[in-house]
Amino acid sequence: MFWYNGQIIADNKLEIRSDDPALLYGASAFTTIRIYHDSLKHPLTSWLAHYHRLSQTIGALEWEVPDWERVKQGVKVLLSKYSVIRVAIFPDGREFISGRELPENLSSRQSNGIKAWLVEESCSQRTLAVYKTGNYLTSWLALNRAQKLGAQEAILVDGQSNWLETSTGNLWGWRDGQWWTPSLNGKILPGIRRTQLREWLSEHNIPVGEVIWEPSFVAGLEALAYTNCVVEVIPIHTISGSHSSSTYPVNHPGLAQLRSFFLTIGCAQVKPFMP
Repeated sequence: MFWYNGQIIADNKLEIRSDDPALLYGASAFTTIRIYHDSLKHPLTSWLAHYHRLSQTIGALEWEVPDWERVKQGVKVLLSKYSVIRVAIFPDGREFISGRELPENLSSRQSNGIKAWLVEESCSQRTLAVYKTGNYLTSWLALNRAQKLGAQEAILVDGQSNWLETSTGNLWGWRDGQWWTPSLNGKILPGIRRTQLREWLSEHNIPVGEVIWEPSFVAGLEALAYTNCVVEVIPIHTISGSHSSSTYPVNHPGLAQLRSFFLTIGCAQVKPFMP
C-alpha cells in the first residue's frame, strides 16, 4: 500500500511515464520519517523539520511546489500502518509516499553495534550531497558492497580520504573528551538528527565539535557511532578496510550523551503545530 499523487493505492506497483525524470535521472527529493506513537505531533517524529527540508530542497532546485496539505494527508493515511514513512516529491509537484517497518534487529544493533566498511574509492561522496535527492546510487552501491564483505554499513570518503558520512546517516566520533561530527563543507547531508543532536548538546553545555575528518583526526577516535531519524544511535564497533581494521567500544560512556537526547525529547510534552 502506498500513496501517489493524491490517491491511496493498495498495491506494490507504481506506474509512471517512461520519460519521467524521476525514472530517468532519479529526479526526486525525499525524506524518511520514523513515526513515534503514531503521531506527527510527537517531538521525535519531527514532522516540521522533515517538511522544511523538503520545502527548502524543492525551492533550491526550482521545482514545482507540491500540495502540502495533500502530502500531509497521505502521511496520515499511512502512519497507522507503518513505523517508517518515506515521502518523495517529484519535480512537477507529485508526491509518492510509502511505508515500511523498523529493522527487526534494530535493538540489537543499538546495543551491540555494527561493523562498517571504509569505501576504497578515492572519492565516494553523493551527488548534490547537501540535499536528499533520489539519486542515491553512490550510497546504495557502497552499502551493497559492505554487506557482501560482512559489514552492515559503509563509510563514504572524499578525494583526500577524509571521512564524510555513512551510506545512510551521519557520523559521530569521540576524542579529546567530547563528540565530533564531520564538517559540512557542502560534502555531506546536514541530517535532521545530526542538527537536533548538535543543538541539544550545546543547549545542555555538552561540548560538541565539527571538523574535517582527516585520516590523522580519525586515528585518534576513541568511540564511533552514526545516527539517522530511523535508527537513532548505532555504535560502530569495527571499521574494516583493504589494508587495516580498527575496533571501538560499544559501551563507551560518551554514547549515553547521544542517547539522552532521545530519552529527554521522547518524554517532552507534545505541542500541536501546522506546517
